[in-house]
This record gives sequence, structure tokens and C-alpha cells, in this order.
Amino acid sequence: MESPRWLTADESRAWYGYRRMRALLDLHNARALAASSGLSEADYDVLSTLSEAGNRLRLNELADHLLWSRSRLSHQLTRMRGRGLIVREDCETDGRGAFVALSEEGVRVIVEAAPAHVAFVRRSFIDLLTPEQLAVLAEVTEAVVENLGED
Repeated sequence: MESPRWLTADESRAWYGYRRMRALLDLHNARALAASSGLSEADYDVLSTLSEAGNRLRLNELADHLLWSRSRLSHQLTRMRGRGLIVREDCETDGRGAFVALSEEGVRVIVEAAPAHVAFVRRSFIDLLTPEQLAVLAEVTEAVVENLGED
């Protein structure tokens, strides 16, 4: 058995820095969303994804885009449907398929929540980086996503 290639000090710094940054961004993002709109991160992820896709997606496409299991998506959509944020629509061409769509209330909520969210993203992340750092970050994230795949 081959011995592991332990991380160097620089590699550890990068890896653990990334992990801590991600955890802190997620924590602060969740707090900011709750305070500004009453939404959870999961609520915002679903609403913004649907909004960017023209307010409607097939259930499997939404799950794939969010990288969520069908079970997780089903539970989240049940909660959101109960609050009037989304509706389920049957697929006319596929009796087994279904769409999830933003309701009028869902559209209103995402339109109201988006400005505060983008302000948080800018203040806590984007505006802290130079254009050169953003370009490198984009290259790094694209390389990792390509390697891991989006199955």
C-alpha cells in the first residue's frame, strides 16, 4: 500500500482556509437571509434557481441543479408549498413527470429578498477580492467542478 501524500504547510493553509471560509460564509449567509427576508438558505436556493430558470423547472432538473437528493428536494418543496411559495404542475407530455414553479407569492418573496442577498454577497465576498483574485477563483472553482463532475 502506498503511503499518503500528506499536505504541505501551504496546501494545508489553502485547504483549511477554504473550509473555514465556506463554513463562515454559510453561517453568515444563513443569518443574513433569515434577518432580511425570513428565508432559509434552502428556501433561497430553490427560489433563486427557479427564478433564474424562468420560474419553472422539472423536479429532476431542479434536484440536479441544486445537487440535492430527490428526497431532500421533496421535503423542502412540501414545506415551501405549505407557505405558498411554489406550486407543483403536472407535465402534459409525461404523465409521470412534474414541474415545480414559483407562485405569485414566491416571485414576490424572491424579488424582495434578492437585493439584500446580493448586498451580503458583495460585502462579505466579492468586494473583498481584486478582479485578478476573482478571475483566479473562477478558474479554481471551474477546475474542481470539472474534475468532480456534475453527475
